[in-house]
Amino acid sequence: MDIQRMICAGFDSLTPARLTFLHKAFHTLPPLDRPRILDLGCGRGGPTLELARLSGGEIIAIDTDAEALDALAASAASAGLADRIHIRKHSMDALDFAQDSFDIIWAEASIHAIGFEEGLRDWRRMLKPDGFLVIHEMAWLRPDPPAEIAAYWMRYFPGIRTVDEYTSAIRRGGYRLLDAFALPKDFWWQNFFHPLELRLQALNSDFQGNDEALAALRPHQREVDLCRQYPDWYGSAYLVMQKDRGSGKEEGT
Repeated sequence: MDIQRMICAGFDSLTPARLTFLHKAFHTLPPLDRPRILDLGCGRGGPTLELARLSGGEIIAIDTDAEALDALAASAASAGLADRIHIRKHSMDALDFAQDSFDIIWAEASIHAIGFEEGLRDWRRMLKPDGFLVIHEMAWLRPDPPAEIAAYWMRYFPGIRTVDEYTSAIRRGGYRLLDAFALPKDFWWQNFFHPLELRLQALNSDFQGNDEALAALRPHQREVDLCRQYPDWYGSAYLVMQKDRGSGKEEGT
């Protein structure tokens, strides 16, 4: 029994509302003819499939979760996109793509795994001279969050910051900001945390008497409780930027 997969099953799929924001970010970019896209931390590939449909291009999809990559491969085949989605089991810590390899790098909730500034620096090298980077990452919706949620989320997203703080780092990192927008404050409650709460209630009932399973549910319930208590303070944001050739940054440094 994989209790974690039972808890999270289905929550990585794209709801209609989430699709709206992915489309908004993508259409900030100018039209590109069959772009080459690197999707970092693709997971089971909901955004990957949509990017393939929107762009008409080729996607290199990277993650370290073999089960998730198998699911993406099956979905790509079912959607008739297997010839344009190339899947690799690979860590973001050791990317070996050549300089100027990609028109777009797309990162859905993954840059925190290596650090925001580190990702901006390391990924810039792989972008073509006028290439684009799109990041969707957790964000504070207001500055100076209460200590309880600051301490909790900094354990999992140590680089979490406000949109203004992200955009300052982007400009320092050798990019030109095209757009930056936070998702509405109620988005994650409606599209993730409330459905998760209903899932947890059902699992708590199913696993009564199973102490190990019930213990695995508690951290997820803690996240639900924090979202209910502090709905105005945190969510996520899309950050859309273009490599700035006039920044003076040296490639590979």
